[in-house]
Amino acid sequence: MDNATKQSHRILDLEKGRNFRELGGYKTTDGHTIKYHKVLRSAGLGDLTDKDINFLSNYGLKTDIDFRSKDEAEKKPDRIPTGTKYLSLPVFKEDETEASKIQGTSIPDLDYVPIDGYNHMLDAYLDMINGEQAKTAYQNFFGELLGNETDNEVLLFHCSAGKDRTGMGAFFLMSALGVPMTTIKDDYLLTNKASKSYIDNLLSEVLEHEPSLVDTIKALMTVNINYLNTAEKAIKETSGSIDNYIKDELKVSSSDIKDLKKIYLA
Repeated sequence: MDNATKQSHRILDLEKGRNFRELGGYKTTDGHTIKYHKVLRSAGLGDLTDKDINFLSNYGLKTDIDFRSKDEAEKKPDRIPTGTKYLSLPVFKEDETEASKIQGTSIPDLDYVPIDGYNHMLDAYLDMINGEQAKTAYQNFFGELLGNETDNEVLLFHCSAGKDRTGMGAFFLMSALGVPMTTIKDDYLLTNKASKSYIDNLLSEVLEHEPSLVDTIKALMTVNINYLNTAEKAIKETSGSIDNYIKDELKVSSSDIKDLKKIYLA
């Protein structure tokens, strides 16, 4: 399977589900592969059609982890198949990434948008590493990952745009499984491709109504490798390495790592 085919297989084709992606197929440094039909990442589930819900049911979705704040989740509740377990694990008290506000707005009403979207995002990433609420959310995320033991039962994790809080969730999980950092960063940046048509449409509306905000909206609605590099730097300052951070700050033990590898790797 060439890279283009792999990538199209990775991005799930839903009618109203944006940035839905398989983590299956990624290789670890020691030659294992993440299993398919075990773990998905995505943007919000509030707009899913009945056909989408049926697709996810057939795909094996059993657990839905929502990293959004309580307010975001109440405004746009997830639509999930009957029998799927829903778990709210808010990374922030309110959406520091601004994604939910931008997605829910009529474009001319952009008074609340931070002037400097880029630096605003850097601050949000620092909070995902250093904030106590974020650490608790990701600790509980690993608890759920460890409970997802049956083959072909899928755990999905998401936020509003599926790029920042979700991106860090994928970063932590793939690091724990031993996926090389180059692959993790490629997966992180894949958001910009998976959400391209949505982002392009949004930016063309912004250009029409508020051209001065194009750069800041783009910074808020896309991922940038500098965001992840900022998180990595904060991890090194806090713990010395990502492995130490996962162990010490997210409370994932060596035996937990072994169990995760048994569950998720082939």
